Amino acid sequence: MPRIKEGFKGERAIVLPTFLIEELKQDPLGSELYITDIGYYPHACFHYRKRDTEEATEFILIYCMEGEGWFELDKYRYAVTANQFFILPEHQAHAYGSNEKNPWTIYWIHFNGTKAAFFSAGFDRPKDITPQEDSRIKERLVLFEEIYSSISSGYSKNYMLYATTSLFHFLGSMKFIGEYRDCGSMRNGCRSKDVVQIAIHFMQENLSKTIRLADIAAEVNLSVSYFSNLFEEKTGSSPLRYLTYLRIQEACHYLDFTNLKINQISPLVGYEDSLYFSRLFTKTMGVPPSAYKEKKKG
Repeated sequence: MPRIKEGFKGERAIVLPTFLIEELKQDPLGSELYITDIGYYPHACFHYRKRDTEEATEFILIYCMEGEGWFELDKYRYAVTANQFFILPEHQAHAYGSNEKNPWTIYWIHFNGTKAAFFSAGFDRPKDITPQEDSRIKERLVLFEEIYSSISSGYSKNYMLYATTSLFHFLGSMKFIGEYRDCGSMRNGCRSKDVVQIAIHFMQENLSKTIRLADIAAEVNLSVSYFSNLFEEKTGSSPLRYLTYLRIQEACHYLDFTNLKINQISPLVGYEDSLYFSRLFTKTMGVPPSAYKEKKKG
């Protein structure tokens, strides 16, 4: 299996072996876009990397979901905040790292190929992916998990090529972010900007983050008490209970369709403590996560 690194609590990372990368370079599809490394670092305190020109052999995408960080390129230093991403070009010396007081949580991919420069152009500065009603951030992260799951399946070339096709989509969602959002809106139909719908969408887009009731109420510009009463009147549930249901529902998706372990799934749905997550899952679903995964469905 591919080598998995360790270093940050809850981290995941895979480095593809050289022989497989060379095989992909010779493939008509793989040569256009291929992954060399991929991972997820939550709350990555003291994360730091520095490479000279010779060491910078791939394009590097870093997508910051929470916290703060920075990167240096062409003698300039850029601050990176939550909901921003950047792509470092190949063959250029660079450095990047996490903010010591507010460490970032990042998804990252090292990639290359004949189409890599096209997808990277213009992203050597921090770019915003601001959560909003049509942002589709959750869908993009599901796509990342699809890529990661494919690569973690082993040395199969077909899995790697499937990861490549998914990477085209993932990078396209950033390169053509307006079109990506518009397609989601058209697919879902024209939705009125109902306060409860906006609140639920905000929850869905931030399932991996710490969300307070005040954060949700602020998103719809209402007081906490008025928003809570309105939400419960329309849904029959308090906002935070509804958020828990959404998180458990998302966890079920990961259990059903990926090979991720419970301690890998829990931070993806907002719970750093996997034991607490397991207890909450059991209370909600009636069975522990392991038993749910084994249950026959469909």
